[in-house]
Amino acid sequence: MANQLSKDKKTITLMESWQNSPSSLQRRVYWYYQARLRWLGQTPPPNTEALLSTIEKQIASEKSEVQWAMNFTAGWIGVFDIKYRRRCIEIGHRTGLYKGDKLSKGCTPDYLPEFIRFESTKRSL
Repeated sequence: MANQLSKDKKTITLMESWQNSPSSLQRRVYWYYQARLRWLGQTPPPNTEALLSTIEKQIASEKSEVQWAMNFTAGWIGVFDIKYRRRCIEIGHRTGLYKGDKLSKGCTPDYLPEFIRFESTKRSL
């Protein structure tokens, strides 16, 4: 959904307002959009510090579908922003989200320390 909504400036503005929405679907789209900004190679907005602070405070108490998107955002921040890589890896260690999940061959792990290592190595970062 975020991919489709990001095609129009009006809907981008709408997505950017969903961080604290009562709808878990809207919060998930917000976080996915933040990750998308990073992995598409665009210059990320100057909100990385605030995003990570929010992730650290709220990820443990979020609904599972929002947790995944927050984790995904922290993963891409850790891959592309070396300044925050250690912090993102630590979030993964603290939360333990997706640690030990079984993966199909060739799939990228969701556990932050493994995700960041895998994706940054793949890109020689």
